[in-house]
Amino acid sequence: MYIKANEVLPKEILELIQDYVDGEYLYIPRKEENKKRWGQNTKTRDEIKLRNIEIYNEYKNGITVKRLAQKHYLSEKRLQRIISEMKKKCL
Repeated sequence: MYIKANEVLPKEILELIQDYVDGEYLYIPRKEENKKRWGQNTKTRDEIKLRNIEIYNEYKNGITVKRLAQKHYLSEKRLQRIISEMKKKCL
């Protein structure tokens, strides 16, 4: 979302910024303490976690990596990583 600088910044600060970036877009990053982890605002992290559990259970029940790759639209290499990560978590 874009916010007009002249609506939120004092005139002196706006003029100082214009000395460096006049009429261009400027991204101001979040403060470190306000940064959010990837997927924090959505359910994506949880959905991927559930998908990975499902993949691991299917693998343990004998479904091949090749078949899992087709079913979940992932590469075999990515599936091998998921299975390896899940094995470590289950130990």
